[in-house]
Amino acid sequence: MSLPDVHWRHWPGNTDRPALALHCMMASASYWGAIAARLEGGVDLRAFDMPGHGRSADWRPGGPDFHTTVTRIAAAAIDRPLDLIGHSIGATVALRIAVAAPEAVRSLTLIEPVLFAAAGGWARDINPAQGEAAAARIFLGEWGAQSYDDLPVAAQAAVRRQIWLVADTAPVLNDDTAHILRPGGLEAIDAPVMLISGQDSPPIIHDIAQNLAARLPDVGVATVPGAGHMGPITHPDQVAGLIAVNLGRG
Repeated sequence: MSLPDVHWRHWPGNTDRPALALHCMMASASYWGAIAARLEGGVDLRAFDMPGHGRSADWRPGGPDFHTTVTRIAAAAIDRPLDLIGHSIGATVALRIAVAAPEAVRSLTLIEPVLFAAAGGWARDINPAQGEAAAARIFLGEWGAQSYDDLPVAAQAAVRRQIWLVADTAPVLNDDTAHILRPGGLEAIDAPVMLISGQDSPPIIHDIAQNLAARLPDVGVATVPGAGHMGPITHPDQVAGLIAVNLGRG
């Protein structure tokens, strides 16, 4: 099956250090621009808007699940070892790639990976079939920089569409149906890994980071003071500084 077309973004930099960044749910790749500016050309950074996000076309169900589709789009863009950076669901995609093809990763930076299966699963039930707006309020209340009711009307409509993607990813994130946590998988990643969490993020984020770090051979763990889940947007200076540290290790 062919992959969906997506909108790509590029922040030119050191062509000897290709990098790929993967954004969070209900955003777009545009916020990596603030990070790229602070990395000052140290990497040649590319990112794409996931299906149903930003300038990419709407998600069309019927083929592989959303997480698998995004993973395949990202993997298809890798033609040599690179620096892989991911945030939230994007971090889980990055980790999935690193487990499947550790030789493709020069360094791996995981910002708030929402692989809930690593910490026993997430108790909140996001069920848009019982009301898209209600589900969106729950989701953004935990993970958003703004509440659903504070968003403009057009943004609320987009969030109501995207909340179905959140539900679609639950089997991978809650139950690890992609087998990211399979025995020996994390242990095979020999690239330097940095796990970045916001100090004020939900407690499960810190549990996930701790449990992943315990299995990774070369790992650093960092917490951004005063930040929540959306650290790359709210605290770009600190997040970019930590990314730069891990790039130096790669």
